[in-house]
Amino acid sequence: MRVLILGGDGYLGWPTAMYFSKQGHAVAVVDNFTRRRMHLERGSDSLTPIQSLHERVNVWKQVTGKTIEMFVGDIQDWDFIHRVIKNFVPEAIIHYGEIPSAPYSMIDVHHATFVHQNNVIGNLNVLFAIRDFAPACHLIKLGTMGEYGTPNIDIEEGYIEIEHNGRRDTLPFPKQPGSFYHLTKVHDSNNIMFANRIWGLQATDLNQGVVYGIETDEVNLDDRLLTRFDYDESFGTALNRFCVQAVVGIPLTVFGKGQQTRGYLNIRDTLQCVELAMLNPPSAGSKMRVFNQFTESFSVMQLAQIVQRAAAHLGIDVEIAHYENPRVESEVHHYNPKHSKLLDLGLKPRYLENSLVESVLTRVIQFKDHIIPDHIVPRIRWSEGDKGEKVDIVEREAKSEEAVVSGD
Repeated sequence: MRVLILGGDGYLGWPTAMYFSKQGHAVAVVDNFTRRRMHLERGSDSLTPIQSLHERVNVWKQVTGKTIEMFVGDIQDWDFIHRVIKNFVPEAIIHYGEIPSAPYSMIDVHHATFVHQNNVIGNLNVLFAIRDFAPACHLIKLGTMGEYGTPNIDIEEGYIEIEHNGRRDTLPFPKQPGSFYHLTKVHDSNNIMFANRIWGLQATDLNQGVVYGIETDEVNLDDRLLTRFDYDESFGTALNRFCVQAVVGIPLTVFGKGQQTRGYLNIRDTLQCVELAMLNPPSAGSKMRVFNQFTESFSVMQLAQIVQRAAAHLGIDVEIAHYENPRVESEVHHYNPKHSKLLDLGLKPRYLENSLVESVLTRVIQFKDHIIPDHIVPRIRWSEGDKGEKVDIVEREAKSEEAVVSGD
């Protein structure tokens, strides 16, 4: 198939590009390197040393003999993205090309509006370009389980059947997002659902849990093909932060009671899920399909204990400490999301307890000299943003000559 990956320089985008290229698909990636520039803004960086996209593509060709096509530009630019889709004519678009950070979106009004503009406008441009130039293309859009929030009922996969005043209907599951970033994902889902209903576009919305790990068969071919590993306050996950804290000897920062529960999956399982969605498209004329994409659920405290046990296998003694929660969220809540559809398509899950040492801790130890200690413990608070000194955000930075080169 002809597969276009938006955000192809990113944490998931680059491994996905290599994976599908290795499977024999014709792969092209789009990126404008916003993620790299946001790290420059915040003074943080990936733990793993990541090469430029151009270098990665060259190394991939050297190692495998396969080609990945590059389009460097911004999907907010209609002239750019419509030309890419018109000329490449994708059969599937895998859309990772958005800013994926709840804390970043909560810093202040400028960061919140920047995230909304980047994510919502970019997604709308993609929808119109598909309608006009590739109407048979299947859009596979990365959403998030965070769209649902933590309702006091079981979470269904996208839709819920309700009865009201004696009448019954199947409606989109109510959304209670927990940040301005998560709100952009809700807007995306609504816009895709509308495009599906009005224009008949084929679409799968992947409400993904938290992804961990950087090990894939393709990444392991050469360290120059490594994907990024974020642990900082803006882009890192709790699990990544715990692993870095374990290696450098900082007590694990469990927020509040530590009972906040979320879904998780290994990066290899993300590749499985996206492939299953692509190779099993929705039938023509069907409504927007929604998959809840995760394999296990853990509370923050359970994550900390898993890291503690995994570190002990490597001879590392780890302490757990409780910190004031910087987020505004329910710390004790019901959490029972359904996630059967990808399993029904053949997903074979990997499990965190069995893979944490191999998938994460060994790489953290390998690159521990790259850790920036000041960026481990989060400072961004939901109620008051970031009280630390900040530089101008990427949106203003993009006016510089260096930033005008385009991509994610």
